[in-house]
Amino acid sequence: MNYYSDNKSLAFHLHHPDMEEIAALRENQFTEAGKHPEAPANSEETIAQYEMAMELLGSIAAEVVAPNAEEVDHVGPALVDGAVQYAPGTRRNLDALIQSGLYGMTLSRKYNGMNFPRVAAVMAAEMLARADVGFATIWGLQDCADTVQQFASQEIKDEYLPRIHKGATCSMDLTEPDSGSDLQSVRLKATWDETAGCWRLNGVKRFITNGDADLHLVLARSEEGSTDGRGLSYFLFDRADGGLKVRRIENKMGIKGSPTAELVFTNAPAKLVGDRKLGLIKYVMSLMNGARLGVGAQSIGLCETACREAEAYAASREQFGHAINQFVAVQDLLADMRTRTDGARTLMYETARWVDRAASSKQAARTADVLTPLVKLMASEFANRCAYDCIQVHGGSGFMKEYTCERLYRDARILTIYEGTSQLQVVAAMKGIASNTYRTLIDQYDAQAKQATAANGTLKSLCEKLCRCTAVYDESYTSATSEGTTSVRFEHSTRQLTEVLAYIIMSYLLILDSVRDESYTASAQRMVLLTQGESARLRAMLD
Repeated sequence: MNYYSDNKSLAFHLHHPDMEEIAALRENQFTEAGKHPEAPANSEETIAQYEMAMELLGSIAAEVVAPNAEEVDHVGPALVDGAVQYAPGTRRNLDALIQSGLYGMTLSRKYNGMNFPRVAAVMAAEMLARADVGFATIWGLQDCADTVQQFASQEIKDEYLPRIHKGATCSMDLTEPDSGSDLQSVRLKATWDETAGCWRLNGVKRFITNGDADLHLVLARSEEGSTDGRGLSYFLFDRADGGLKVRRIENKMGIKGSPTAELVFTNAPAKLVGDRKLGLIKYVMSLMNGARLGVGAQSIGLCETACREAEAYAASREQFGHAINQFVAVQDLLADMRTRTDGARTLMYETARWVDRAASSKQAARTADVLTPLVKLMASEFANRCAYDCIQVHGGSGFMKEYTCERLYRDARILTIYEGTSQLQVVAAMKGIASNTYRTLIDQYDAQAKQATAANGTLKSLCEKLCRCTAVYDESYTSATSEGTTSVRFEHSTRQLTEVLAYIIMSYLLILDSVRDESYTASAQRMVLLTQGESARLRAMLD
């Protein structure tokens, strides 16, 4: 099996018309002195390199990670002498990926990386999450390398980035027992040790994913007497230097293979990343955007597994003399699952393409920033819905632990919580709503879709329906903000306004996908139906 070659949607997005531009941008982004000798000759060869890597990773995901998933879920990690021991299956997963040379795929070739764009990184995360969401969280934390590559000193980059390529594991240590999502209240203290010539970390971090990693990015209070985000800086801590104890591993509902730890730092030596006082304001915000896109990839990987498990069971399970996939009620469930998976996926890869353009364009960076919370919100909510519907298709069998869907249901629940809850994604989206940034995007997608579908009656009709949905949104937004954007009426309708915008955007993207490949037309049609339903709900809410 191969989780890349058996899913045509991945090659479809990897070969998107914009990928040649993105490949060229990526090759130029981290080239300090001319073209790297290992760089492909042109964009076509670069994309072929991406595809070879995805084929290899797809094979590892299907043949190594997926078969280990049940064992890892049952065994989980262990705490031994203040340190974490991975489940044996997790260790086998890591070893296979390290040996493949795929770790640090987004790193510059200067640091032995593959210089791959965000599109390829989220595709890898999607395939690994399809195999095991818990393991995908460990893999995804190598995104810490991007923060180091972008903001750290040259000395830090030269020392630590090649280690990540060799398989050094990472964690981002943000939350504390009393801070949670309120990172401005972080209290773990960083003080300068003049004698040793390093910073010392003292305090406790809680709910840290992969908390006993080799390398930690730690948010800490460096400014004496400060109480807000302006007193926080970002530090790199190497586990090998000592000063860290794992107090406990949390006993979680799902993603059990991913150790979630409570950490105690005691005079732990650390190095400052970037400038003081910008830890939360600049560096964590950058890292969190990448992490939220990563959770979107995890969510879509889980959706894909849920779809396939439900489709396979519905085809084999007979009731009343027929396979249950012959019944309309089951067909509707399966179609909704596939539509939500296709819709979230096209939104994610569209966002990833904007992220890859962001370094060369302020407008691209702004677009990436407003689309990222939509990906995190919709993909994670869809993952929970698909896991729920997968169990529903299985009936009573789905409630039993011998079926994969039971694990999917437990694993899915965290996706709407970590790296920012769904509610916080709505808050993040409010800026794009109030500034009409989303509406401007919709107008652009509408113009592209109308031009592309002029000769296709079916798709042209879908565009017309979306225009009516957009008109409903406009009327609702005007009604909700009639007393200003701080009104109670607006605040209570923001979730629905955000979701309607997301449905409209996903619908347009699926229509554009259908122009390139007509097999997406069914999902486009159904997504438009879902959008009409969400628009009607928004109108009713504000009547």
